[in-house]
Amino acid sequence: MSDCLFCKIAAGEIPSAKVYEDDAVLAFRDINHQAPTHILVIPKEHIADSAAQITPENSAAVARCFEAVARVAAQEGLSDGFRVITNSGAAAGQTVPHLHFHILAGCEMAEKLI
Repeated sequence: MSDCLFCKIAAGEIPSAKVYEDDAVLAFRDINHQAPTHILVIPKEHIADSAAQITPENSAAVARCFEAVARVAAQEGLSDGFRVITNSGAAAGQTVPHLHFHILAGCEMAEKLI
């Protein structure tokens, strides 16, 4: 998608603080961090705008993202725990319409999410 912020980051057109990359997935530090550790994990290919568009045809990209989550958590030393969140739609707080997952860690988190 030519005007998608995350597609431009994945293509290297916009710089990012990369923490992990393979042929299908990119993980980078969120510039608007919500926790001491806040990393975004995205499929490089724009396969869906949000979790609401995950299908059997594109779900392998989701699995690859979660494999990257595990690698990033180990690499970052998140042995005390971390949270993985995805927002789906503006009402849920999604600001970039490209499927992505937030890894949050480095502080005590409440059991209640909202």
